[in-house]
Amino acid sequence: MTTSTGTTTSGTTRPLPGGAYTMGDLTVSRVGYGAMQLAGPHAFGPPADRAAAVAVLREAVALGVTHIDTADFYGPHVTNEIIREALHPYPAGVHVVTKVGAERGADGSWPVAREPHQLRRAVEQNLEHLGLDRLDVVNLRAGGLERPEPGSIERPFAALARMQDEGLIRHLGLSTVSADQVAQAQQIAPVVCVQNMYNIANRQDDPLIDSLAEQGIAFVPYFPLGGFSPIQSGRLDAVAARLGTTPSAVAQAWLLRRSPNVLLIPGTSSVAHLRENVAAADLVLPDAELAELDAIGA
Repeated sequence: MTTSTGTTTSGTTRPLPGGAYTMGDLTVSRVGYGAMQLAGPHAFGPPADRAAAVAVLREAVALGVTHIDTADFYGPHVTNEIIREALHPYPAGVHVVTKVGAERGADGSWPVAREPHQLRRAVEQNLEHLGLDRLDVVNLRAGGLERPEPGSIERPFAALARMQDEGLIRHLGLSTVSADQVAQAQQIAPVVCVQNMYNIANRQDDPLIDSLAEQGIAFVPYFPLGGFSPIQSGRLDAVAARLGTTPSAVAQAWLLRRSPNVLLIPGTSSVAHLRENVAAADLVLPDAELAELDAIGA
């Protein structure tokens, strides 16, 4: 862990939501922002209100968020182009994390794209659409939308490692992987973060989180509120009611308490919802409520 403040472009300090964590040599806010929802429905096509999408990104940075998560296949290209419009030239300390390993079909499908030539094209497109000479972090998406798939990831990860050696990528990460695949990747190049589906009700990665924490590797849960199947829990609702807040805020606060290496990337296309997500970083969970929440996924 590092300090809990960052520096704005004006030189003043600001709190980093949720505190800070170091990925490689990058310090990021533990509460980040996932840009997937800035594209159209199902992350396909343009948003209904591009100006509103730009406003959300600028507000996120104004609130101290320094971890922006994206992928060039959102849209496709739409989300990265909006990020560039909103934030380029990027403020000091703001880091964009992207992922490769999939494309978008004309029908909105998500075909796998993990051949070395496909990964190189994806990295080049991310660089172009974000307006960067080097990507801070590139995650290899190795599994499906919700869970890992068995098999070796040596060939695609080695392809990314070669691009890292060329200076196109600063750090490497993984998305939707098993513990064995993480270990395999680490034999090729250092891994700074792992993105897997995980939330208070879906805790199959508990052992992996603990292992990564011991190694100083960030764990970034996606679908923290259940994704396509939102969490339904009377216990979660009851705790939220007692604390005078929302189930969403409680679920996010629980994730931040789960382990110091957990980083959040909640997404939204609403400035008001963004502010609620960032405010969840300050929610204190009393021990009794924490124990009650722990039992949800037990």
